[in-house]
Amino acid sequence: MVLTMAAVAANKGFAPERLTVQVEMTTDDSAREWACEFRTTIDLGAGLDASLVEEDSVAVAQGRLAKSGGKIILPTDVVVADAFSADAVSKTVPVKSVPAGWRILDIGPKTVKAFVKTLKGAQTVVWNGPMGVFEVPRFAEGTFAVARALAELPGATTIIGGGDSAAAVEQAGVADKVSHVSTGGGASLEFLEGKTLPGVATLEDK
Repeated sequence: MVLTMAAVAANKGFAPERLTVQVEMTTDDSAREWACEFRTTIDLGAGLDASLVEEDSVAVAQGRLAKSGGKIILPTDVVVADAFSADAVSKTVPVKSVPAGWRILDIGPKTVKAFVKTLKGAQTVVWNGPMGVFEVPRFAEGTFAVARALAELPGATTIIGGGDSAAAVEQAGVADKVSHVSTGGGASLEFLEGKTLPGVATLEDK
């Protein structure tokens, strides 16, 4: 199971079939194309208002969703706030009901439950990217819930890639309960994609 800020792609029992749990965007073909912004991919056409968006990723998201065969699971509820601030007014709403001027800062409890349920049974998990603005305690529950779920997977290989993800498992108190933690986020995805990493190539030449 590969879990990115964009996605969770699951490979249970090392079987060929892949199960994908999605926070933003995922693909079974190219790790580099997972990282589309949340607003773009969560529901193409939904009014997500002040949340971030990569407009040029919409077409990629549409194509990947169309080819997913129903394996992409998007959030159904989200935690929104009226400002990017620890003191902002916040609430949980359905993903299609983000109020005007508000922004998504975490996944909601129903989505957390769905993601955790889907993670159960996974034997290999690679996580790159938090579920929300976990640096602010009020918006950390989605990220920390996923971190705890990974730590509790029996017998699984769990790899955390990326500085934010590494910080998240540390703050969640489970860094010592996962298999490996790396600050290399983009590099991790490129490695999984099969690309040559200059630093690794140099070491292999010696």
